[in-house]
Amino acid sequence: MADVKWSIKAREFVNCNCSYGCPCQFNGLPSYGNCEAVSAMQIDEGIHGNTRLDGLRFVGIFRWPGAIHEGKGEAAVVIDERANEAQRNALLRILTGQDTEPGATIFQVFSTTFEKLHEPIFAAIDFEVDIDHRKGRAAVRGVTEGHGEPIKNPVTGAGHRVRIDIPNGFEYSLAEIGRGWTTVSRPMQFTLADSYAQFAHVNLCQSGIVR
Repeated sequence: MADVKWSIKAREFVNCNCSYGCPCQFNGLPSYGNCEAVSAMQIDEGIHGNTRLDGLRFVGIFRWPGAIHEGKGEAAVVIDERANEAQRNALLRILTGQDTEPGATIFQVFSTTFEKLHEPIFAAIDFEVDIDHRKGRAAVRGVTEGHGEPIKNPVTGAGHRVRIDIPNGFEYSLAEIGRGWTTVSRPMQFTLADSYAQFAHVNLCQSGIVR
């Protein structure tokens, strides 16, 4: 069992380089052989031990040369500059898979696949997400900027709604799916264009999804 108990209720906007369906969500291989992704969250309610995390934001930047489970990944974390020292330490422990049961959360699972973890960045994070309408924006000056929107019907141009339901997942239970565009400038560089995006409520603790 994890020594320190924690929990977060958050809203997320994620953009990766896969096609709209993202085979990774179905235990398939990534659309183009490799994986590049940016994930942004705002914690509405959160706690780590005795440290409150309400209202804080963070961004994860990820890149793997192949499928995620094959490892050799690279990652960077941006922590909300408003966080005090205790909150920074708490978030870094959660996001690097510490104080978490093995395999319980996306943070812990991902942490086992990295061979390079960059020094954390502490900066202002602009973040907006409307999960029901499949819209989002995440920006950190000089680091990354991205936005998401609904998938469009190719004939009528109307918004296309589709969801992914994962009852036994380690990140979300239900996600709204859209498309996104993101540019990453540092500490790695890549661009995502009209690719998979997800918008979801996240409710996690040291033992996994809170149901």
